[in-house]
Amino acid sequence: MPKQPHVMILGTGHAVPDRILTNADLEKMVDTSDQWIMERTGIRERRIVAPGTPLSALAAQAATRALDAAGVTAEEIDLIILGTVTGDMKFPATACIVQELIGAKQAVAFDLSAACSGFLYGLQIAGGLMLASGYRKALVIGGEILSSMVNWQDRDTCVLFGDGAGAVVLGAAEGERGIIHTCLGSDGGYVKLLYNPGCGSLNPPTPENTAKQLHTIHMAGREVFRHAVTAMSNAMQQVLQEAGISPTQLQLLIPHQANLRIIEGVAKRFDIPLERVYINVDRFGNTSSASIPIALDEAFRAGLIRPGDLVGMVTFGAGLTWASAVIRF
Repeated sequence: MPKQPHVMILGTGHAVPDRILTNADLEKMVDTSDQWIMERTGIRERRIVAPGTPLSALAAQAATRALDAAGVTAEEIDLIILGTVTGDMKFPATACIVQELIGAKQAVAFDLSAACSGFLYGLQIAGGLMLASGYRKALVIGGEILSSMVNWQDRDTCVLFGDGAGAVVLGAAEGERGIIHTCLGSDGGYVKLLYNPGCGSLNPPTPENTAKQLHTIHMAGREVFRHAVTAMSNAMQQVLQEAGISPTQLQLLIPHQANLRIIEGVAKRFDIPLERVYINVDRFGNTSSASIPIALDEAFRAGLIRPGDLVGMVTFGAGLTWASAVIRF
């Protein structure tokens, strides 16, 4: 029997920049081609913020849309968790800036750093805090401005990433509807497969470190791909098994939108046809912690998720980190 949920998603929202950066645009910037990018990633375009746009602006837009969809006011929110690695500044937490922007005066607000797994980490933490501390309404946001840390001369990484934010409002579960189960994992033995080594206490932002591009994304692509397929498959298997649900019961799978080949590999592992897998990586690229909540909001608004549907979510990111969830809507 599936577990009885305590918390459910009341509303969703997302925000992406207006500017579209296509593969054709990238052909003019680095030694690449639309064919090369499509064959390896499935990405056609991505959204990039205008110069000077902070993450808090996108996160607040996504949060406001989620509040509207939920029929909840900002004053009712008790908790705000923002999963991000590209906050407005080192401190304070960007969640506090979002709190002020949306007028959530009663909320506790903090950031969470788990890279691409940030949203699902936040979902589990918010649910636990609501159960333990009596918070009644929570905002969980995943948002990134990855263009702020991309090396636009590195063709292996600059083609992958985009900017955006997605959010959900959580409240008390109703009957069998809600977050049935979540699973989290990490392995610090693979830190240097995907990392940004600069701008922290290890490599402060000196002119020398900036010249070495230490403030940009560094990735061992082939190794990350291999670990991603394995970790996401194992995470999905774990959450389904512990929830007492089979893959055939899922009406929709929403995987992290990093690479179409990874998504196809995970779907194949569970014999889930791509018609039941939500895919928007072709339009947004990898938006890290924002990818799942953006996809979730799009799926909702497209009518792909109906009351009673079981939806699986799974992700993988730097750390290495991974996470999965099963939710009944």
